Amino acid sequence: MTFVAPVVLSERGVRLEPLGQRHEDGLREAAADGELWKLRVTSVPEPGQTREYIETALRMREEGHRFAFAVVDEASDTVLGSTSYHDILPAVKRVEIGYTWYAKRAQRSHVNTTCKLLMMGHAFDTLGCHVVGWRTDNYNFASQRAIERLGAKKDGVIRGHALRRDGTIRDTVMYSMRSGEWPEARAQLLYLRERHD
Repeated sequence: MTFVAPVVLSERGVRLEPLGQRHEDGLREAAADGELWKLRVTSVPEPGQTREYIETALRMREEGHRFAFAVVDEASDTVLGSTSYHDILPAVKRVEIGYTWYAKRAQRSHVNTTCKLLMMGHAFDTLGCHVVGWRTDNYNFASQRAIERLGAKKDGVIRGHALRRDGTIRDTVMYSMRSGEWPEARAQLLYLRERHD
């Protein structure tokens, strides 16, 4: 049985649905909003690579390593970006949340907090995960701040861990949250989201 089964999660006008080929045009338009692929510390596909991005995500889903979602605005039914469970380890009930990016118009809104609440809630409350993790480029300071705002703890840095899209080698900052920390983190995230609205 697959640890992360297909599921649709929605709340506050944001819907996470399993990423598929039907999202190709919307994903391309979302990436174009801000030319996000030009950022060296992200995994956003270039416009001509959107189909390959989706095919890679689907292959990783089949292999059990990653489950990618399209992030959809429910009111307009438009794609805002993508996010994934990845490095899925059923034996120890651990997933990581990553490959996350949003169109420029969705940044600095309630979208990211809502997506993280949906994914963390599903991971801890439905899948029974003991740990949820995150990783980011050591130079992606905005991502590090966002992960820390979730209530995740910094586990450390893996030096010389991965290639960036420009061919340089990055250090990777690792974070995690244990299931016992989730109730307090959830309460804080709900509070912050209400204040934002």
